[in-house]
Amino acid sequence: MAINYVRRGSGKPLLLIHGIGSSHRSWDLIIDELAAHRDVIAVDLPGFGATPPLRGETSIRTLADAVTNFLDDHSLLGTDAVGSSMGARLVLELARRRGVLGAVISLDPGGFWAGWEVPFFYHSVRLSAKLVDALHPVLPALTGNPISRSLLFMQFSAHPWTIPAPIALQELRTFTPTPVFSELLYNLAHGEPQKGAVAGSIRHPVVIGWGRHDRVCLPNQSERAMDLFPDAELHWFDHCGHFPQLDAPDECTQLILAVTDGTYQSQPEGSQEQTVSRKTKQSDTALLNAGTAVLVAISVFMIVRAFT
Repeated sequence: MAINYVRRGSGKPLLLIHGIGSSHRSWDLIIDELAAHRDVIAVDLPGFGATPPLRGETSIRTLADAVTNFLDDHSLLGTDAVGSSMGARLVLELARRRGVLGAVISLDPGGFWAGWEVPFFYHSVRLSAKLVDALHPVLPALTGNPISRSLLFMQFSAHPWTIPAPIALQELRTFTPTPVFSELLYNLAHGEPQKGAVAGSIRHPVVIGWGRHDRVCLPNQSERAMDLFPDAELHWFDHCGHFPQLDAPDECTQLILAVTDGTYQSQPEGSQEQTVSRKTKQSDTALLNAGTAVLVAISVFMIVRAFT
């Protein structure tokens, strides 16, 4: 099938893969800087942006097949790749398929939840998409105001008031519960679990980046990701939510360039910031869950009251 994409810059190829309910424009804050150093290819996955849906099932497996075919068709097999959220899970899946990708940067990947985290992910994202869809006619006004913009993005950003209004608007306009969105969201939460890769099986660098304040893919899930991908390195984004390309665009860009040119240096191990006890992580996760639920409820109340 024909996958829509934009291509900018020159040099070493770099593939960018967005998350669920988004498009190639999710990289708008960093694509120009990346294109100053790389031949950047940012795709619209099937069913999103300007790419038509797949025939049949939409899942990580079928999307991985589609991206592999795209790379093969464009003589890009073995290219370096960056994925965000669902796209971050997708690049990890592709890294398991030898010969498909080169170096991989996986930003806050989904698929590593367990227990109560599964319904938390599924229902919080589903309800957020439904709320955004209901507010579609007034999104320009809401994203133009830093307070309402912050309410709409609080699940996804550690400091949503700093997201430029045009970027916020374009992200929310695509974040709607279409049939493809709903099917993929369900498959992400309840479908085939993410498989790992045994040590030594991935020959190119893999770095998993995680926002310490991620309220979608909770930070404690990084342990499971590292257990399944022991060859990977973990990079923490401080003061960052689910989307480092929005919350920390400069650090995100530098991470991508460093990993793909072979100059990335691991963060220090054993620091208080990087090593947190399991008990503390579990407590923080529970508080994060409760706090997010309260904030979402307040958001819905304030937005509906203001615009009805």
